[in-house]
Amino acid sequence: EVQLQASGGGLVQGRGSLRLSCATSGFTFANYAVGWFRQAPGKGREAVSCESPTTGITDYTDSGKGRFTISRDNAKNTVYLQISNLKPGDTAVYYCVADPEPCPTYYPGSAYRVAAFFRHWGQGTQVTVSS
Repeated sequence: EVQLQASGGGLVQGRGSLRLSCATSGFTFANYAVGWFRQAPGKGREAVSCESPTTGITDYTDSGKGRFTISRDNAKNTVYLQISNLKPGDTAVYYCVADPEPCPTYYPGSAYRVAAFFRHWGQGTQVTVSS
């Protein structure tokens, strides 16, 4: 059974930093694309970033570029999302995802259109940023 367990969220002051972790099991982690989505209140699921063993890193959200960094540790079957210079607009539930296919190609507007591509989802971790 595929399992993804996200952690590391919490209440953070604006301009602070946070590192989210997602521990996984039940599949060959090194062969899968893994990534992060977020969902703010009243909005759809927005792709943040994805890393594939074959095609590398794909970033989707324009507001996060330069502030969000995805990484993976294949020995620990874990994917991370480092977030710096946090803003109130980053407040959302953050989900980790996995799929055996490479990350979807970025194109303008793709961040809200690629959720259906990912077969496996974690339960989410809440990030709240105060101003």
